[in-house]
Amino acid sequence: MSREGYPFEEIETKWQRFWEERKLFKVTEDDGRPKYYLLEMFPYPSGRIHMGHVRNYTIGDVLARYRMMQGYNVLHPMGWDAFGLPAENAAIQHGVHPATWTRNNIEYMRKQLKRMGFSYDWDREISTCSPEYYRWNQWLFLKMYERGLAYRKEAAANWCESCQTVLANEEVVNGRCWRCDSPVVQRSLMQWFLRITAYAEELLRDLDKLEGWPERVIIMQRNWIGRSEGAEIDFPVAGSNEVITVFTTRPDTVYGATYMVLAPEHPMVKKLVRGTDREAEVMRFVEEVTKRTKIERTAEMGEKRGIFTGAYCINPMTGEKIPIWIADYVLMEYGTGAIMAVPAHDQRDFEFAKRYNLPIRIVIQKPDYSLDPETMEEAYEEPGVMVNSGEFSGLDSETGKQRIVEYMESKGIGRRSVQYKLRDWCISRQRYWGTPIPIIYCDSCGTVPVPYEDLPVLLPEDVEYKGSGTATLVSCKEFYEVKCPRCGRLAHRETDTMSTFVDSSWYFLRYVDPRNEEEPFSKGTVGYWMPVEQYIGGIEHAVLHLLYARFITKVMRDLGLIDFDEPFTNLLTQGMVVKDGAKMSKSKGNVVDPDDMIKKYGCDTVRVFMMFAAPPERDLEWSDRGIEGSYRFLNRVWDLVHELMDEIKDVKPEYDPSGLSKPARELRRMVHRTIKRVTTDIEERMHFNTAISAIMELVNFMYGMERSDEPAFKAVLREGVESLILLLSPFAPHICEELWERIGNEPGLVRHPWPKWDESALVEEEMLIVVQVNGKVRGRVTVPADASEEEVKRAAMEHHNVKRYIEGKTPKRVIYVPKKLINIVV
Repeated sequence: MSREGYPFEEIETKWQRFWEERKLFKVTEDDGRPKYYLLEMFPYPSGRIHMGHVRNYTIGDVLARYRMMQGYNVLHPMGWDAFGLPAENAAIQHGVHPATWTRNNIEYMRKQLKRMGFSYDWDREISTCSPEYYRWNQWLFLKMYERGLAYRKEAAANWCESCQTVLANEEVVNGRCWRCDSPVVQRSLMQWFLRITAYAEELLRDLDKLEGWPERVIIMQRNWIGRSEGAEIDFPVAGSNEVITVFTTRPDTVYGATYMVLAPEHPMVKKLVRGTDREAEVMRFVEEVTKRTKIERTAEMGEKRGIFTGAYCINPMTGEKIPIWIADYVLMEYGTGAIMAVPAHDQRDFEFAKRYNLPIRIVIQKPDYSLDPETMEEAYEEPGVMVNSGEFSGLDSETGKQRIVEYMESKGIGRRSVQYKLRDWCISRQRYWGTPIPIIYCDSCGTVPVPYEDLPVLLPEDVEYKGSGTATLVSCKEFYEVKCPRCGRLAHRETDTMSTFVDSSWYFLRYVDPRNEEEPFSKGTVGYWMPVEQYIGGIEHAVLHLLYARFITKVMRDLGLIDFDEPFTNLLTQGMVVKDGAKMSKSKGNVVDPDDMIKKYGCDTVRVFMMFAAPPERDLEWSDRGIEGSYRFLNRVWDLVHELMDEIKDVKPEYDPSGLSKPARELRRMVHRTIKRVTTDIEERMHFNTAISAIMELVNFMYGMERSDEPAFKAVLREGVESLILLLSPFAPHICEELWERIGNEPGLVRHPWPKWDESALVEEEMLIVVQVNGKVRGRVTVPADASEEEVKRAAMEHHNVKRYIEGKTPKRVIYVPKKLINIVV
């Protein structure tokens, strides 16, 4: 190895300037080449890139460069998910305006990404906090509002006290805020929603089209959407004209419903208790329960709590009066917010009935023995035979489901129904640093959408941030007060801003036409580039960003803007970068700064280590020894090429493969085997670690290879050196550009074809056979690759060390595993 190492800083600066000056990664539509849209999830401009960013973007860059060398027209853009809460937190902590903080961070992080040598088309850079971008968020919102897909209602919202804002269901993780990890409480607010439930069935069905997605993500989305087939059943409220509708997946158990349970938020609760002696106690219970999170209320191990309303309803199948209760474990978001409680056949109902001494009636019997409500210790939830169910008794429960629904439909007391766990997407945020919702409130005209010609509704930046988004926008008179577009009277703007997940739900479409001022993108351009062939990002976005992006894609299709159903053909969810067994974080003191590593080793070394240390889908354990090893490897490549440079100077990689000497044949075989292994590992498995391992083996071989002075050997050697550089270039592009130029070639490796292997070069001339005697290795013999079994046996018997162990003994049998080993049993 060079005593001081190769001059990486000088080389990396040189080639980054070369790529930028020649716009090597700038692309336009080209019908003469196959297109390939490769995208990594864009970053939030938090201030500095971390090792997770480096890994994510290096994976993408390796694939982008590989595809370019294969002749694809590769779109590889980058931008900034620039709105959001951290900018406001920074404003509070440091007294810096969120806009200033965000834009300064973008400037710094852009320099960091360029320093890594990533092959981005920077002319397509977007930032979601720019009016040129978010005006199209507003345009899309208005289109959805016109179609009834955007609406406002009062709803119990997930409220983060720390962030002072509402969270979507998907942003609550185990009862805590996804961003700051603070406990989430319930608060009733007027909120804007997007009607994602209108697409629930299609979102679920089209998961079957996503063959290039990890099964884990498919399962997570399928479970989140949560399709359930069953029936809606109407239970009349005793002594009134009111009806409570329940949804159940077990209509076969309706005869076992011994009480009704409403969610505390159910609108019927107030009606049932108004003016009764139960009102005060019931409403106190409701107030207490609604402060608790959904996670707490529905926890399997948690105690089920409830209260009797004093009212009754009628079981439509039995005519029986059953009490109406309220319970914490029933949520308004699921089904209809009301359940028929069948304690014998639902565990939560069973526990509730036991606690409050409510009746338990068996209506499904186990096939092997009779259940007894007096001795039951848990609910029986499996299929069985219907009993105590009138004319349906004796049916198996699966048949009974269908028969009972048919009966209820004929009598008008129930109907088949499909329900989803998925709820409409709440996009309202009580924050300042986000896209203003383009709605005006007028005392005369009501809710008025902002006219399209008045877009964008600009977020005022010349305001003092007051620590609350709503307070900041209300205090800005120029923003808040506005004339009604319909009547001209004084009105006021909506002060909620949009969730940042709206920004990221379609950014991949804007990249294809980022400077279009007339529309979000032209249909022709998006038709050329979309869908994204390869999308790369973290598993944490499985039911947030990825679900929203699929939804908005389908909305845009229905608006006539695009002609496809799904945005991302293939998805790679990369693992985390960990150190000492834990995710890198400042609090744990285990952060490795990419800038420090680049200064010490160069960005090519960082890239190679990131790709070599683990397969992309697995977590990567940071190792100081590992990055040292990657640095040594690149220095070995540098030294090897310089050592061979005089030998291959002015030599062309052209030769007749039929007349090569043994050293030339062996080198050629190793080179072509490496080309095949690297290509296959990238193309079929994205196992970059084994691809780099194959390149390392080639380097080791070339250091120890047998040399020859024949011209054909030098031609093969030239081919080997060129192949080595080309194969390594997606991983370590700077050192490879330099070496490519130094051996006399034109720079710009992404424009050079990816090497191809010759299958005939891979044929082995000889094979190494392990020889065992009574199962123990006693020697190895080299024989011609086409040697017969008898020839192999003869060579094994004649091996000098084997002879010692079989001398004077007659072999009982000889076991031959073709091309691998031979075992002589004596």
